[in-house]
Amino acid sequence: MDLDVFVTAHRAEWDRLEHLLGRGRHLTGAEADELVALYQRTAGHLSHIQSSAPDPMLVGRLTQLVARARATVTGTRRAGWKDAVTFLTAGFPAAVYRSRHWWIPTAVLSTLLAAVIGWWIGTHPEVQAAIAAPDELRRLTEPGGEYETYYSSHPAASSAAQVWTNNAQAAAMCLTLGAFLCLPVIWVLFLNVLNLGIGIGLMASAGRLDTFLGLVLPHGLLELTAVFVAAGTGLRLGWTVIDPGPQTRRAALAQRGRAAIGMAIGLAVVLFVSGVIEGFVTPSGLPTWARIAIGIVAELLFLAYVYVLGGRAARAGEAGDVEEADRGAELPTAA
Repeated sequence: MDLDVFVTAHRAEWDRLEHLLGRGRHLTGAEADELVALYQRTAGHLSHIQSSAPDPMLVGRLTQLVARARATVTGTRRAGWKDAVTFLTAGFPAAVYRSRHWWIPTAVLSTLLAAVIGWWIGTHPEVQAAIAAPDELRRLTEPGGEYETYYSSHPAASSAAQVWTNNAQAAAMCLTLGAFLCLPVIWVLFLNVLNLGIGIGLMASAGRLDTFLGLVLPHGLLELTAVFVAAGTGLRLGWTVIDPGPQTRRAALAQRGRAAIGMAIGLAVVLFVSGVIEGFVTPSGLPTWARIAIGIVAELLFLAYVYVLGGRAARAGEAGDVEEADRGAELPTAA
């Protein structure tokens, strides 16, 4: 394509579109129809230039024109309570449901790895000695030690807030850094698994594994599930960079990236619930069976939420993406 000839042939249309956009709301009916037609033609011109002769300056100008025209034609939409309810009852659970083939294997493998690390540490005194000195290990694992008092060493409200903030940050890192070929996600996930495995191993070596699990399970079931969902989604996003499927890499990353941002918000809510349990239930005077039962109920409610509401929404076509009207324009590309 001769770019100079193409620009000469269509410059007047682009200038006219820019002029109409500058008029704002002061358009006649005929001018509004003309603006819509020019918007559609200019979008086609932009696609043609991008696929045949991508001139950066020209592409930048036409992209801006198309974006302004699209905003004028479709109008702006304010988010309201209806959007929040739709997101929580359909968008978020559907996104978690759709990514289950990533986060369920992540959860299974991570749990197995934590168990193996715990067994290795618990059955090898030399490994325990490499972690800390005997006096330090005793302070960690003895009755009333640091592992046991960790959950009651701070006021419940501040502890819950701190735990929620830390876990939400870890989940957000997994979701947003997944595009870097999965490597940061694997590292964040490994650190969480390693910390869990060390706790299991050290407490098991002291004959107090039941105490450790009684402290971890009430909040840990839901907390770790949220981390596994975030990690699995981040890995899925990273794999999209390698294999975007039938879509272009840019379109696939945009779609799954938008869904990942929404999932970060939804998982923050899930982790808030986990933080409340950790701050108020884990250090409480309730019997161990009651505390664990609360954790199991919270976990089962979340899984039902994902598989019932999420599964139904996913089968209806919901993908956890933003509304079509709020997405950037996706133009056709050359085959």
